[in-house]
Amino acid sequence: MRAAVDRGITFMDNSWDYNEGQSEMRMGKALKDGYRQKVFLMTKIDGRTKEVAERQIETCLERLQTDHIDLVQHHEIIRFDDPDRIFAEGGAMEAVLEAKKAGKIRYIGFTGHKDPHIHLYMLKVAAEHSFRFDTVQMPLNVLDAHFRSLAQMVLPELVKQEIGVLGMKSMGDGVILKGKAVSPMECLHYALSLPTSVVITGIDKQEVLDQAFEAAKTFSRPWCKS
Repeated sequence: MRAAVDRGITFMDNSWDYNEGQSEMRMGKALKDGYRQKVFLMTKIDGRTKEVAERQIETCLERLQTDHIDLVQHHEIIRFDDPDRIFAEGGAMEAVLEAKKAGKIRYIGFTGHKDPHIHLYMLKVAAEHSFRFDTVQMPLNVLDAHFRSLAQMVLPELVKQEIGVLGMKSMGDGVILKGKAVSPMECLHYALSLPTSVVITGIDKQEVLDQAFEAAKTFSRPWCKS
């Protein structure tokens, strides 16, 4: 992690439930000794009630060894009742908003990887409660256009509302690579070609870290103004 930060990667993705909490604990250790101030730290919670969400936020802060998290996202919005539960009285949104007011959270978003209609419904419910999300995280890859396309249905709405786009699963958890029609670099470049704020890629070894830097180094966004 420190090698990544030293070379310029500053967006750190995590979640309350990754590896039963071990991922946050590892990141907390890595971000000691001044590294916390160098990164934009994000994590996710999956609690749907205020009580559970409050507990998860406090656990995340403790594991990450920080007094604030830059971005907290409602994780896995994959059911049509998730938005209603989160925004209901006594729902998770109350806990997240209170944590933001207390200075424990800077920005609020949500993630999902199932159906673009659920993403759109989450945005609709948020609007009905006079709330606009700061970010939305979703899969963006070369096969997206062929089934329940998030890029075609959700991405334009996020751009319109000026909501940060966090692209993930550019290689479909490696499944896309099995057909050998595209390379990892092409997958990353495709995701980067979309109007994303950041493309998240899992890094578990040195060569994958090098690959991420090479993807950024060799790519220029066609839609960006020079």
